[in-house]
Amino acid sequence: MRFGERLTKVVAERGPLCVGIDPHPGLLASWGLPRDASGLERFTLTAVEALGDSVAVVKPQSAFFESYGSKGVAVLERAIAELRAAGALVLLDVKRGDIGSTMAAYAAAYLDDASPLAADAVTVSPYLGFGSLSPAIDAATASGRGVFVLALTSNPEGASVQRASTADGVSVAQSVVDAAAARNAGVTPLGDVGLVVGATLGDLGVDLSDLHGPVLAPGFGAQGATVADLRRLFGEELRGVLPTTSRDVLRHGPETATLRSAVARVKDSLAS
Repeated sequence: MRFGERLTKVVAERGPLCVGIDPHPGLLASWGLPRDASGLERFTLTAVEALGDSVAVVKPQSAFFESYGSKGVAVLERAIAELRAAGALVLLDVKRGDIGSTMAAYAAAYLDDASPLAADAVTVSPYLGFGSLSPAIDAATASGRGVFVLALTSNPEGASVQRASTADGVSVAQSVVDAAAARNAGVTPLGDVGLVVGATLGDLGVDLSDLHGPVLAPGFGAQGATVADLRRLFGEELRGVLPTTSRDVLRHGPETATLRSAVARVKDSLAS
């Protein structure tokens, strides 16, 4: 089963919400946990228990695990395995982007069945040229996984690159959208190449009508984006859009029950 088909199925069952697992030092402290590998593990496994059987997509941020070295990566490996066993799709937020054999090695690390870090999808950066992502996209397609390509991010620095015009007179962001759309052409119900488009953007400025793939929309909730913002940017139906939050849910820890209640409230807000 291709990634787009698996994503469509789980969203139909659980709703479109994507929740990030971002073990920020401040969150560990607010949960009363030490800033070490043991605190990381307790934080992560509590989040996995609360999210794995109810949220469609869970997005661990790899950097927060890598910062603890091999012990942190081991926690990440366990989280990926347990989330997938609970029925959630795991979108590993790694934002990798490189060329040739190095990109192929990243693909082997995150998109190959033989790797303990293999997730259902990963985030990737196209700013060495969209074609440099081919090893990752090809590996994802071959193994029934997906990629989410950075297109329009909400950080102020991003606009100088993403809104710049190419030699063809279109924005860099639109060229990324068009390249993703070409990869998704003819695939049903959704293609395997998604985009990352910030939910807090003032205006979209790109045409997503031919994308035929999922859109990860970070910034929902605590970062300021509302359901109205999502509909303004992506249309009333929000088909294929994955509103993404982290702090809005995780700040309610460390009790599993309160985390689950927070998830239910956010899901209800999306359905209203």
